Amino acid sequence: MKLNLKEFKRFEKQIILKKVGISGQKKIKNAKVLIIGIGGLGCPLLLYLASSGINNIGIVDYDKIELGNLNRQILFDTSDLGKYKVDQAKHKIKKIYNQIKIKTIKIKITKKNIKSILKEYDIICDGTDNFNTRLIINDYCKKNKKILISAAISKFNGHLFKFNFKKKIPCFRCFMPEQPDREMNCDVDGIFPPVAGILGTLQANEVLKTILNIEDDLNENFLIFDSLKMILRKAKIQINPKCLNICKS
Repeated sequence: MKLNLKEFKRFEKQIILKKVGISGQKKIKNAKVLIIGIGGLGCPLLLYLASSGINNIGIVDYDKIELGNLNRQILFDTSDLGKYKVDQAKHKIKKIYNQIKIKTIKIKITKKNIKSILKEYDIICDGTDNFNTRLIINDYCKKNKKILISAAISKFNGHLFKFNFKKKIPCFRCFMPEQPDREMNCDVDGIFPPVAGILGTLQANEVLKTILNIEDDLNENFLIFDSLKMILRKAKIQINPKCLNICKS
């Protein structure tokens, strides 16, 4: 798929980067990315992916916008209250970049429907807020050799993961082999709003790096962000023998 003159001018500032160029921008344009969860993570993630020129994005979320979402879900305002997140996100993004194709999916991910939702996308972005859904997404991506870029936030902290399941690497079950007794999410623990923006933006950064095939250094590591101490560090994930044989498949 070629770039026209208008597209070249729109994305010129990234095209002049040696690691992007015309060929890289074509890769960005042709990528197929799915975002699961249009919340504090999904909003900045979607904004940056669309603004970078990805033309084919799917967004999955079955929730409607509530007043308590507005402190961190930056695509929405009070006029959106009571409306579906995916519908309003698509409406806002089309104003930014009207060439983009956005498929909206108002459904909760389950083991029964995940194949029909994820099969057409190359890169899967997980911004969900419960472990059960995260594990369903992890297991499907592992089995079908998808690339999974996942982020999690709580209080003043965030984690970023990338799993390129085309390689033999650890998975999310290696990091969290058993589902905790208590969910850790914004509703339960609270969230410092900038943390959502930072981790969603880091997800977008990792998606674009993956498309361009540059600096692939998170496959057996994950990134930890502490907003109070202003520390970013990487930690290694080991393949866990208790990982229900997911990583051995």
